Amino acid sequence: MSEHYDLVVLGGGSGGVATARRAAAHGRRVALVERGRLGGTCVNIGCVPKKVMWHAADFAERAAHAADYGFSGAPPTHDWARLVANRETYIRRLNRIYGGNLDKAGVIVVEGEARFVDERRIAVGERELSADHVLIATGGKPQWPEIPGAALGTDSDGFFSWTERPRRVAIVGSGYIACELAGVLNGLGSEVTLLLRREHVLKEFDALLGETLIERMREAGIDVQMNRSAAELVEAGEGVAVRFEDGDTSAPFDRLIWAIGRRANSDAIGLERIGLEVNADGTVPVDAWQDTVVPGVHALGDVTGAIELTPVAIAAGRRLADRLFGGKPDSRLDYHNIPTVVFTHPPIGSVGLSETEARAEYGDAAVTVYTSHYVALYHGVLEHKVPSDMKLVCVGDDERIVGAHVIGDGADEMLQGFAVAVKMGATKADFDNTVAIHPTSAEEFVTMT
Repeated sequence: MSEHYDLVVLGGGSGGVATARRAAAHGRRVALVERGRLGGTCVNIGCVPKKVMWHAADFAERAAHAADYGFSGAPPTHDWARLVANRETYIRRLNRIYGGNLDKAGVIVVEGEARFVDERRIAVGERELSADHVLIATGGKPQWPEIPGAALGTDSDGFFSWTERPRRVAIVGSGYIACELAGVLNGLGSEVTLLLRREHVLKEFDALLGETLIERMREAGIDVQMNRSAAELVEAGEGVAVRFEDGDTSAPFDRLIWAIGRRANSDAIGLERIGLEVNADGTVPVDAWQDTVVPGVHALGDVTGAIELTPVAIAAGRRLADRLFGGKPDSRLDYHNIPTVVFTHPPIGSVGLSETEARAEYGDAAVTVYTSHYVALYHGVLEHKVPSDMKLVCVGDDERIVGAHVIGDGADEMLQGFAVAVKMGATKADFDNTVAIHPTSAEEFVTMT
């Protein structure tokens, strides 16, 4: 006999948890099914542990600047194992907080693998749950190449299981995960080689950001190799080497990380039983309201291939629950002008259209671009000065700002407020009329000419 709920959520990541809690707050009976640790990718093997590692690498970089700021003494040594242990303790605490919040909300958590029996019934082991609405929020997983020896490498999930820092690391990929891990490992002392299939990184971002990042990575000692397509991995002593499609073979690495993208987690939940076909990349197609073609079945987050950010999944989930159960029939997420940060070294912040996108949408004549290339005050007394770069992309006679992009110290923290302005339709004149806060890097956004 089925246990009946108003909503059954498949997946205990941020989007699933947010939806479940909001639906429960509307007085609905909710169950959430999760096979692993609560919090999903973000909490366990994504945003949170990544940011902890980024902070460690950032501390190492600033410790190297100590002498220029008048400090002396032996430089600090780093204990990778202790960092990992402290990071995991923190994550376990977050897991408990997630569980506690669900319990306080009255959400029933069911541990195990979920599969559709039909459109309204979910099997979890010997247990069966039925519901008026089902939400698919099962997230994604790292992609792997189909080449000989690929298993000699690991992926970003595997990176977070390392208990010691390797001396020489290769990272294959050009997206934000590849670039972030390259910065972390380089900052903490590994020799890092970044292997790019073509000649760019962060292709979904404004070109200024990717081009500048490659310069900064090379200046920091990362070996960025372009037009390097792996054909095979081979054992090399206790490590691994890469044979490329052009016939070259790399020097051996202690570790290799595949960071070539992610794929939706949709292949093991029985979608074929309800006639729900996925896209070629495994993503679940949804409309602007997070509805699939199957009535009463919804999806959000990474499994849909939408903007793969934790706050996006949370926002979409809360709005979905408000629409279904909260008396707000028009509630849905607006996916335009969503800000994002890449935790590289230096960090990147971006909101809105790139220059290329703006020109394609509005035409060259309508687009005006402002840029700033500057050295933040922090670097003023340093022997090695790392510059920062900003860009504003404006359209029309009123120069409405449709894109704001920055790479440099503080980008991760300064962008949130400027994203509000872009979302509200601010113009270049609005920025010009805002008094700068000096001395900061953020002031460059309101002083560009």
